[in-house]
Amino acid sequence: MSDMQITFPGGKKVAAQWHGFEIMTDQPAPVGEGSAPTPFDLFLASLGTCAGIFALGFIQSRGLSAEGLGIAVSFERDEATHLLSRTVMKITPPKDFPAKYLPALVKAAEQCLVKRTMDNPPKFEITAG
Repeated sequence: MSDMQITFPGGKKVAAQWHGFEIMTDQPAPVGEGSAPTPFDLFLASLGTCAGIFALGFIQSRGLSAEGLGIAVSFERDEATHLLSRTVMKITPPKDFPAKYLPALVKAAEQCLVKRTMDNPPKFEITAG
């Protein structure tokens, strides 16, 4: 099991040290300073960027240009629980992308490790002391 270290640099900022990077989070004003994304923002970004790297890998592995590739990600939350209830990703393929590859491009994006983890969530254990 790998260990990520979480530190508290002041105010509402929380940082994670992971693989040589410091990943900073904050809360929006007026609770925090709004100086960094919230932890939930990073979670949402991880969904889109993970799908993106798989889509990009598919395109690059076929020697195709990725120019114009984009993914629009929409999120819906359950009003009662405030939890994420639906995520929709719409891939804009690169210019001149062969239509025959569209289903495979979607399938590649669906292989995202973050999405697959959400499909089969891990058990969480939180301890103190």
